[in-house]
Amino acid sequence: MNTMNAKQNKMTRTLTGVVVSDKMQKTRVVAVARMKKHAKYLKYYKTTTRFLAHDEKNESREGDVVQIKETRPLSRKKRWEIVK
Repeated sequence: MNTMNAKQNKMTRTLTGVVVSDKMQKTRVVAVARMKKHAKYLKYYKTTTRFLAHDEKNESREGDVVQIKETRPLSRKKRWEIVK
């Protein structure tokens, strides 16, 4: 069982993004930007994905750069947690 737990901890995804909204209690909206390559034209373009992340102590504010990690589902849309 210990090897299974260690394997799951290694596989959790972490992303870095900017807090876009802090209007909810214990929840932050984090925008993660990444570069994608166009299939036909082979040019790179920027895409932004917004994630709902859990912030237990309400520490992060709008404009902060945070790191989020994947966790168990906490609500219908919230599956991420703010690490730092």
